[in-house]
Amino acid sequence: MSDYEVLLGHDARNFLAAADEKTTRICKEKLGYLAENPYPGRGQGDKEKLPIDGRRDRFRLHISRSYTAIYTVIEDESEVRVLEILPIDDAHKRYGF
Repeated sequence: MSDYEVLLGHDARNFLAAADEKTTRICKEKLGYLAENPYPGRGQGDKEKLPIDGRRDRFRLHISRSYTAIYTVIEDESEVRVLEILPIDDAHKRYGF
């Protein structure tokens, strides 16, 4: 049983819809780790809190060595909202980590 429901935002859904079968399978598998525990240092996956100012904390999950998922956790609703999935180099440029 999962502790969190993992929801995909518009950008993340569009990424997976355009991705090939192997990429989609790997992404879904890795995003599934977030249902168990989305916080860095706990559970599976290479997760990190991002140094971004805003209303909610943002986190990243590396998916293999090619992609990064950006997500937020809504504790009150036990939800993980995946905002976007992008190539790892683009994520590093955009979020400066």
